[in-house]
Amino acid sequence: MIKIVIIEDEIPARKKLIRFIDELKETTEILAEIDNVEQAVEFFKTEKSIDLIISDIELLDGNAFEIYDQVKISCPIIFTTAYDQFWMNAFETNGIEYLLKPFTLERFQKAWNKFLVLNKSHDSDKILLKISQIQKQIQPKGFKERFSVISNKGIYFLETEHITFFKAEEGVVFAFDDSGKKHLLNQTLLKEIESQLNPNEFFKINRSELVNKKSITKLERYSKNALALEIKGWENPLITSQSQTADFREWIEK
Repeated sequence: MIKIVIIEDEIPARKKLIRFIDELKETTEILAEIDNVEQAVEFFKTEKSIDLIISDIELLDGNAFEIYDQVKISCPIIFTTAYDQFWMNAFETNGIEYLLKPFTLERFQKAWNKFLVLNKSHDSDKILLKISQIQKQIQPKGFKERFSVISNKGIYFLETEHITFFKAEEGVVFAFDDSGKKHLLNQTLLKEIESQLNPNEFFKINRSELVNKKSITKLERYSKNALALEIKGWENPLITSQSQTADFREWIEK
């Protein structure tokens, strides 16, 4: 019997996890469904016979890492979240997988299979050692520090810290530097570039533009649900899409 604790504050997400767990071949028991930091801390102080924790990160009353700072956990954790900026925190705890929402049953099954490999050992010290080994394999590499740029004289390099924003135009992507100069990149997908950057420093404000936080010098209201961003070295403001404005407001304050 595999004993599981689910930490998730969104009911639909919790139901989805339970449905995925029901699809597994192994016999499982869900010991608790928890939606806040305080309740989780109290539970873990008394309950020790846990095989796996499936944990969201942003909870009703705070961040899930507050739980693992207060109580010692010896079992592996599969983290589930809609945000990708918590990678490093996840692997400083007992994280063995980091599932970005929305994830599929197939993706969940892969995380589960990784847990099963760990669960073959019932010695907590051995489990912790194996967790450490897994973390070394799956921790993300460093963020991209420079991009190659195409020119009629060949290829040169542009340091990421000097890029104020990226812009996708008709199947190509340009990077703009802090002097306002435009550079044609080898990459053709903005999504590919976004995955290589620090999400605390760069944000995709609309379908075609990805901005550097340090380059934003001023914000103005553009419409009811959009903002105009003044960018260092660039004359025209960049406009947030209505769907991204709320998330951008939260991001820019961090």
